[in-house]
Amino acid sequence: MSHSRENMRGALFMMASMAGFTLNDTMIKLVSDDLQLFQAVFLRGIVATLLLGALAWHQGALSFRPTRRDLKIIGVRTFAEVGATFCFLTALFNMPLANATAILQSLPLAVTLAASLFLGHTVGWKRYLAIAIGFTGMLIIVRPGTEGFNAYALWAVAAVGFVTLRDLLSHKLAPETPSMFVALFTAASVMALAGVAATTQEWRAVPVDTMVYLAAAAAFILVGYISAVTAMRHGEIAFVSPFRYSALIWALLLGLLVFGDIPDRYTVIGSLIVVATGIYTFHRERRILRRQRSGD
Repeated sequence: MSHSRENMRGALFMMASMAGFTLNDTMIKLVSDDLQLFQAVFLRGIVATLLLGALAWHQGALSFRPTRRDLKIIGVRTFAEVGATFCFLTALFNMPLANATAILQSLPLAVTLAASLFLGHTVGWKRYLAIAIGFTGMLIIVRPGTEGFNAYALWAVAAVGFVTLRDLLSHKLAPETPSMFVALFTAASVMALAGVAATTQEWRAVPVDTMVYLAAAAAFILVGYISAVTAMRHGEIAFVSPFRYSALIWALLLGLLVFGDIPDRYTVIGSLIVVATGIYTFHRERRILRRQRSGD
């Protein structure tokens, strides 16, 4: 498969992942008044793990035996996924969908920075400056120390760190490791840990409509898990990562239509800064890659 087709495939999977995750977030936020966080994640996890298990069995992924190297990567990646899940959903239960999602839009910048620091990717001073400006945009959204500050925004910031680690590890998995196997391992781990944590909270009765939302959330998270793993394994990180910004469009629309949330000017300004610097970083990456290929 050609390099450009691999990039486009990764981009399409990234957009599908963002749609899946944002729709899942919407469903989970809808049940936040009826259920405790860990109970909601555990119940969603049961359905998601069963669906993933059926798909993995159908594809023959259950018989896969990862190498010791990949098993370590999957283990640490799962830790990152668990951290990201609980940090972000804690934020989501306590702040508007669009605000929490807007903070996550700093991910392409964080991934570019982390790829430079830990994977040896070359990043020039202009892109470092863009990353710094982008993180300033995130601070405008979070607004620490101001009247509009929501302490739960820090949970969303922590989720950015965990997802960055998750994506870098996904990129290091061996090509023969099935994405379905990784997604199933992740979903089962999140479910198990949520089940243990749920014993520390009040267990509530689950209304029928809440169970429907949880089942829908499981289906959407299924799309998100599989697409996220696949996206980071096709094409270049610098090409694929900016397509995360499609999540902000979903979050703004769903936040308005489902919850009636209208983002304030700080969230809008901060989001525009983050997206603009992310697109600039992406543009610089593409120019450098073209220059390198023309020199080969």
